[in-house]
Amino acid sequence: MIDSHCHLEWKDFDPDRDRVIEDCKKGGLKAIITSCARMADMEKSLGIAQKHRGFVFLTTGLHPEFVKDISEKDVEVFMDFVKENGDDIVGIGEIGLDYHWVRESRWQEKQKDMFRRMLEFCREVKKPAVVHSRDASQDTIKILEDFGGRIQWHMFTDRKVLPQVLEKDWMVSINTLILRSKDVRKIARDMPLERILLETDSPWLGPEGKRNTSLSIRDVAGKIGEMKKVPFEEVWQQGGRGAVELFGLPLKI
Repeated sequence: MIDSHCHLEWKDFDPDRDRVIEDCKKGGLKAIITSCARMADMEKSLGIAQKHRGFVFLTTGLHPEFVKDISEKDVEVFMDFVKENGDDIVGIGEIGLDYHWVRESRWQEKQKDMFRRMLEFCREVKKPAVVHSRDASQDTIKILEDFGGRIQWHMFTDRKVLPQVLEKDWMVSINTLILRSKDVRKIARDMPLERILLETDSPWLGPEGKRNTSLSIRDVAGKIGEMKKVPFEEVWQQGGRGAVELFGLPLKI
């Protein structure tokens, strides 16, 4: 009943953001966690969370896709922003590795350095890490093994490393890719329910290329229940409890 990862700041929501949020409330959601992926959107994202305090919660990070554009000054500005607004920020992310969009080895090394630094910052500010990993699972695991903090592996799709993830106490989140990916359905089947969060990554991953919204976690929960042969309500409730526990949300589920 909680969308643990979406992007409400994105321009796709500019025409009707407030209405979308109200529709989610009416649709039975208890909260939305929006993840700011660009420094330029930090103030906007903070404003959305503050306007809808108690329902919209914020994570913010330095996305690895933009590593080439992130300066040392940017890192300092980001860290100061988090410290100044810590009461309104429930997690750090997206942070991580992306070898799909960034293929040059020197920039991949830069991503690793940035990822380690951001995980250290998570420890400093005592907040969970929201991890982005694309075509970089093994390097992601190596770095996370030294972290020891709370983790949400956002949009987890790499079934090959599921045995390694199962050995840890990390949380993974599953979105509407489960409706069309056999690998994601098998991940949902094999991952313990108490370690699965519901997410949408909206406005992306909507049906037939249309805009997605947080309401689609109902479809995600239904498919997870089908794969695990458990009632929808059990998945719906557990997804909410997991998000509350991981992010320390002031909600009762």
